[in-house]
Amino acid sequence: MELEQLRCFAAVAEQLHFGRAAQSVGLLPASLGRHVRLLEESLGTSLLTRTTRSVTLTEDGVALLKEVRPVLARLDEVADQIRSRKHSAGPILRIGAIDSAAAGLVPMLLHDFREIAPQTTTQLVEDKSIRLIPKLLAGRLDLILIRPREGMSASLVVKPLFYETAVVAVPERSAFASQCEVSVQELQDEPMIVPERRSRPHSYDLTMELFSEIGLRPRIAQIADEKQTIINLVAAGIGSAIVPKWTSKLAVSGVKYLPLSREHDAPMHKLPLAVAWMKAVREPARDLFIELLTGNIEKYSALA
Repeated sequence: MELEQLRCFAAVAEQLHFGRAAQSVGLLPASLGRHVRLLEESLGTSLLTRTTRSVTLTEDGVALLKEVRPVLARLDEVADQIRSRKHSAGPILRIGAIDSAAAGLVPMLLHDFREIAPQTTTQLVEDKSIRLIPKLLAGRLDLILIRPREGMSASLVVKPLFYETAVVAVPERSAFASQCEVSVQELQDEPMIVPERRSRPHSYDLTMELFSEIGLRPRIAQIADEKQTIINLVAAGIGSAIVPKWTSKLAVSGVKYLPLSREHDAPMHKLPLAVAWMKAVREPARDLFIELLTGNIEKYSALA
């Protein structure tokens, strides 16, 4: 017995007319009749007595209808409850973020957002900027926190937020671990771990440009794609890495994060963070999230 067959049988039993029963369940009379016949064949009995003028229930049909009615009613009740739950649920906001923002900015943002939009469910996708942008354009994300770059789609609004602070991740067993800070000059003989430039151009260029500014080239010991992998390599003593400050929230033992000393405390605008979203798409939950972010930008940037 299949559910659709039982529904068709119950409709005919209630209407005692194939045409009206077919209309009530949204099927053609021929399709409804086929379901009833298949049900009768599966049970090995006739459930209906058909004539050219009337339809009546057999004894087995009466017995089956008595059992089927409460089952179908309960299934309809469950379906209504699920539909009601779906309609009453709040909106879903899909957020994409690069790893450092996902570790540092997003937890603060989500905490504050829940205060003003408790009914909104948030979903977080962590990935590189190069992968988040296509997901946003394809409609799979509502907004993204990324490293902005030239030549981005004209379909996007890209709003710069602030610059993340760079720090140096060193092995706890290294000579630098006892220092309060470290300069690029001191790192000239240190094996450095850098990301692959194609997927993380800002992070790669950060290390290269800091050394270039003082006429040096870094001693690159390892190239790794993921930030977590880079930190694990630092913990293993392979070398040190210049990373965003929020990377320190990645819990890896064996690593110490040191401030990067700069001559005359000059600002280092090399790790920009921006929020991007689709121009032509209206999304109230997204707009509220962006309003919260931009309205509290000083609070969030102070911790970057």
